[in-house]
Amino acid sequence: MPYEFQDLEQFRVPPGFRGRSAPIVLLWQLVQSTLFGLSPQPFYAWRRALLRLFGAKIGRKVLLRPTARITFPWKVQIGDFSWIGDHVELYSLEKISIGCHSVVSQRSYLCTGSHDMDDITFAYLTAPITIGDQVWIASDVFVAPGVTIGRGAVVGTRSTVFSDVAAEFVAFGQPAQAKRRRRDP
Repeated sequence: MPYEFQDLEQFRVPPGFRGRSAPIVLLWQLVQSTLFGLSPQPFYAWRRALLRLFGAKIGRKVLLRPTARITFPWKVQIGDFSWIGDHVELYSLEKISIGCHSVVSQRSYLCTGSHDMDDITFAYLTAPITIGDQVWIASDVFVAPGVTIGRGAVVGTRSTVFSDVAAEFVAFGQPAQAKRRRRDP
């Protein structure tokens, strides 16, 4: 039977795609599952140190919960005083940049990669995600590849974000749409 839509036998990870060698990727997965993931709640400095050791750019006093998951830490940058909540997924196939004093609340998923459904090889499609300073991404939000969320914006609980959110706006829904300014002038 010929495959019309996707032939996963043809799928290939592009050379250099992960940004580090296979042994380093495997080592990170092991560290994340043990030293990072099993660390006690208040061990924020420990988790920051582990991420920095693997090439993440982590600012001062960043609070990362032990249940947060980061695919490739060397593709992640988090600014000073930001918070990453429980069960947040930073699917960093591409760069994820989170500004200072920003919050990514529990169970949110920042996804920098998908697949090309029109390519029989099911090739990766990736694009970076940029989260500005003083942003609040509320609980259980999905942020798609290539999205920028501007400074001071808020994304409401259980929203899906497929396009940029302007600075200082509150957006929510499926798909998220700007509803009002965060503060009236």
